[in-house]
Amino acid sequence: MSMKRTNVYADPEDLAIIKEAAKRRGISEAEIIRQGIHLAAMANRIWDEPLFSRTFEGTGRTPSKAEVRDAVADAVRRETDSSSGTAA
Repeated sequence: MSMKRTNVYADPEDLAIIKEAAKRRGISEAEIIRQGIHLAAMANRIWDEPLFSRTFEGTGRTPSKAEVRDAVADAVRRETDSSSGTAA
């Protein structure tokens, strides 16, 4: 991956924290700053498509823990049955 150099102004206290973290983690200060830039870029990105492209029919209420557990168990059972070649 190619990199482009840029200059930024940073709070001295933030830079001190980055310096300590880099030493503790055994990586460069620049790597921590690059990670921070990446997180900021992703947090402010406008996506071309929605996160969820499908919609699901529902009851309009929040399911109980038992209903969630049963639904997951049913899905696992169906997946296990389909991978073993048996019909559900």
